[in-house]
Amino acid sequence: MKLKFLILLTFIITGTNYAQEKNATGESNPNEIKSEIQVIARVQKDRILLRWAVSNAMAWKKLNAYGYTVERYTVTRSNKTLPTPEKVVLVSALKPEPLETWEKLIEKNDNAAIVAQAIYGENFSVTGTDKLENIVNLSEENEQRFTFALLTADRDYEIAKKAGLGFEDKTVKPNEKYAYRVISNVPEKEATISYGGIFVGLEDYQPLPKPMDFTAHFTNNSAMLSWNFKILSHTYANYFVERSSDKKTFERITDKPYTSLNQQNTNNSQIFYVDSIANNKPYSYRIQGISPFGELGPYSQVVTGKGVEILKYVPHLTVKEFKDENTVTLTWEFPKEGEDDITGFELNRSDTDDDGYKTVIKNIPAKSRTVTYNKLLSTNYFTITALGKQGNNRTSFAMLVQPVDSIPPSKPLGLKGVIDSLGVVKLTWDPNKEKDLLGYRIYRGNTAEEELTQLTVSPSEPTSYQDKVLVKSLNSKVYYKVIAVDYHYNMSDFSDVLILKKPDVIPPTSPVFTSFKIKEGSIFLEWVNSQSEDVAVHQLYRKENDQKDWTLILETKNKEEKFQDKTAVEGSTYRYAIFAKDESNLVSNPSPGLTLFVPKYSVMPAVKGFFAQPNKTTNTIDLSWDYSNNEVDGFEIYKASDKDALQLIQIVTGTTRFLPDPTITINTTYQYGIRATFKDGRTSKMDFFTVKF
Repeated sequence: MKLKFLILLTFIITGTNYAQEKNATGESNPNEIKSEIQVIARVQKDRILLRWAVSNAMAWKKLNAYGYTVERYTVTRSNKTLPTPEKVVLVSALKPEPLETWEKLIEKNDNAAIVAQAIYGENFSVTGTDKLENIVNLSEENEQRFTFALLTADRDYEIAKKAGLGFEDKTVKPNEKYAYRVISNVPEKEATISYGGIFVGLEDYQPLPKPMDFTAHFTNNSAMLSWNFKILSHTYANYFVERSSDKKTFERITDKPYTSLNQQNTNNSQIFYVDSIANNKPYSYRIQGISPFGELGPYSQVVTGKGVEILKYVPHLTVKEFKDENTVTLTWEFPKEGEDDITGFELNRSDTDDDGYKTVIKNIPAKSRTVTYNKLLSTNYFTITALGKQGNNRTSFAMLVQPVDSIPPSKPLGLKGVIDSLGVVKLTWDPNKEKDLLGYRIYRGNTAEEELTQLTVSPSEPTSYQDKVLVKSLNSKVYYKVIAVDYHYNMSDFSDVLILKKPDVIPPTSPVFTSFKIKEGSIFLEWVNSQSEDVAVHQLYRKENDQKDWTLILETKNKEEKFQDKTAVEGSTYRYAIFAKDESNLVSNPSPGLTLFVPKYSVMPAVKGFFAQPNKTTNTIDLSWDYSNNEVDGFEIYKASDKDALQLIQIVTGTTRFLPDPTITINTTYQYGIRATFKDGRTSKMDFFTVKF
């Protein structure tokens, strides 16, 4: 038997977009085609249904000839993973059923006719609307066959199984979970087709969900139905639409399942369907989804409404005439011939032009064209509604009405703010009470003396603002003010200034030593304090000789800039450093270091046993003494006479204890003095002895 159908396109079906690569001549190149098998599953209470598709027409055609192998691996049993999955080949060469098995089915099933023609027919031509070209690009007959076979299989699972695109596994067990693999039997030398797989078990069963967001909009002789198909696109590809005139008996009003591809804009998440109805008669609608496995899901909620005839004429506001700052008279146009179709008018008011309208004057006669309103606010939007006798009202466009306003808002109150360590400033203030408030303007300054700069380009509605300032800058504070602006751009007085202290991340400048003096064992220090404004204390530290750690010897909060270190010890070396600490406990670098040595200054005991003896034999005066201190470096010998003052005549070593003086004159009285000198610079007291030669 040879099939030869002319397929009239009366439906459009969703599915995966299957694409095929071509070479420069437009022919398919098997070596360049990327082919793979994609698998989905549907779990029922006692079986698992598998459906698959291949990614291009060439692979599909070859698989129709060679078939598929379906394998099942038992991976878990009783919630425990098996050491080695148990493999079962469910079917080894699954192909489309032979042509003769399709003959009887074709006569009563259009889906079977389409798939059989796609697989076995000599020709496959499609006629119908041009809309098909906006959905799939069918440039060759083989692509037409491939596309229609897959899309038709999406709506009829029995046909999918008959076409070798589905398998029903009835041998599954409740306590097991399986990995299914659908493998190509096409030889590698002809085409490389990647297998597809899915992991599923009976415990994954879930009932089909209800369609979501189903609504209806009723207008003149029509009802526009819409629902969100993207939320459940993985579950439903097609829908049936049903209608009832009594909310009890529903009938399908779509001969074929309806999909998102039936509409112009396929990128929209909503499906739209328009049904023609009679006006003033109630109609109810519901929808039902169809899964790719042919299952019918639960019905959506029922929506009900009536079609109404559109009022022919729309009122149009034209004139506003102010009586005073609270009162306005509005005038509108409406054709006289439309008065018989309405019961009258209503005036509506809102603070904004697009929302929140409330009826403020009712029962305006149908012949009236003016109305006066005496409760104006600073900003008003008005519309006028013509009330149709059949409930088919028509409303005008909005008109803005603003009375003269020269009164500014009150100044903002409660301005406060914080600055974090990154310099992010968050300001808040109390909202103003004026109903005509447009917003606020925020101003900032870096010093108390400068004029503040506006930060916002236009008035901002929120009663908060976020700013960013430089933390590491010379000014430690930042200043903010806020003004309020109404819709007539009347500006309030400035709010009270808000002064915010920046986070302190800059340590103070270092103090500097200016002079020092060592006197009588004390060290006198003078310095210049840090010049930073936020300094809290100055701290003077000292190290003695080889001491590792600094010792705090002075902490001052006042302006003191000098100190006497009375604890210094003779012969010791001291290092001094001054630090400044600010209010944020940041500490400056130390002052340039100062190192001082304190010499030993105390006078040692006088030399004992100092004696001068005239020696007539040698014509000298012999000097002798005794001193037991081992630190003696030397001795200084002084001499005075009747004619000469006391002067140093000789220095001898520390080990000397005797010295003759030959430089004498007869009948002259001499006074000798002696003192010891030490290696550390100290000296002993002077000891004297007088003798006459």
